[in-house]
Amino acid sequence: MKRPVRRTSHLALLLLTLGLTACASREPVATPQVAARPAWALAIHGGAGVMDRETMGPETEASYRAAMHAALERGRAVLEKGGSALDAVVAVVRGLEDDPQFNAGKGAVFTADGRNELDAAIMDGSTLKAGAVAGITGTRNPITLARAVMEKSPHVMLIGAGAEKFGRQAGVEQADPSWFFTERRWQSLKKTLTERGLPLPARPPGVGPEPAPLASSDMAFEDRKYGTVGVVALDNQGHVAAGTSTGGTTAKLWGRVGDVPIIGAGTYANDKSCAVSATGTGEYFIRLGVARAICDLVELKGMGLQQAADEVIQARLTALGGDGGIVAVTPDGQVAWSFNTSGMYRARQVAGGEPVVGIFKADP
Repeated sequence: MKRPVRRTSHLALLLLTLGLTACASREPVATPQVAARPAWALAIHGGAGVMDRETMGPETEASYRAAMHAALERGRAVLEKGGSALDAVVAVVRGLEDDPQFNAGKGAVFTADGRNELDAAIMDGSTLKAGAVAGITGTRNPITLARAVMEKSPHVMLIGAGAEKFGRQAGVEQADPSWFFTERRWQSLKKTLTERGLPLPARPPGVGPEPAPLASSDMAFEDRKYGTVGVVALDNQGHVAAGTSTGGTTAKLWGRVGDVPIIGAGTYANDKSCAVSATGTGEYFIRLGVARAICDLVELKGMGLQQAADEVIQARLTALGGDGGIVAVTPDGQVAWSFNTSGMYRARQVAGGEPVVGIFKADP
């Protein structure tokens, strides 16, 4: 028996035709545009603290701004030629370690015993390899020694005489203790020890006689800031790296070590999240694991970099009573800084963009 043939009704055909016509005339839906990753990015800090224009003075302000611009130029020169984030980090930090304006390398603060004890760390976000040194007294550029620990030893951290012995064997440049001496740091040490009722150490050999006292305005400014230098970088391969270097805190006792060489506290880098370098009162940064905490918020919570940085610095660090700040960069080119002090020496630039340099909270 023949089956009846199904016929489409005129109404159904009309509706189908109208639907096809509507689809054909509809405007194509726009696909959201994802911002292209910049070829490179760079962010630098030179320490945080209580800073104001009146106490600092125009000449000192101009000098620090020039130093931060020069630091950007060193990093940019590496990255624009296709150099690695690690190479850019070392180039920037070495220059800051050689600049006596900053508390790292030459210009580092003194311990209560009248010594310069230096700490540094570096981390490669592409491999999670890291190197750190603490309590260094005779290596000209501690960041170079930290990189040697990362690349030429099976370890992550070396300290004191052992670290320096390794550095000499690895060919890292050495320096006499007098190289690190600056008069303003020495006078700051004397003032701090006097206020604490602690004995004054002998003036280091090879640095010359005691000069006339520094101006009171210079010492007031010196007492209100503290430093650490650091940089985070993104290279054109999409890798991030972080490096940090410091002389610690004035008149520190008993071989104190802060957050800088503690991977995850003052220094951290991971291509899955971000790179962070910190500055501030290290004991608080260690307790919170500041650098790793920011990266975890980016990776595990999906936060934007600035939001993550502010959550840790403005909320968690501040609630704990700590002070300081960070610079950070992500593999997709986000750059951020956050600090809860009145100032932080800072600079940033991304490929194709203009450099941004700031000191005070009101700066960009």
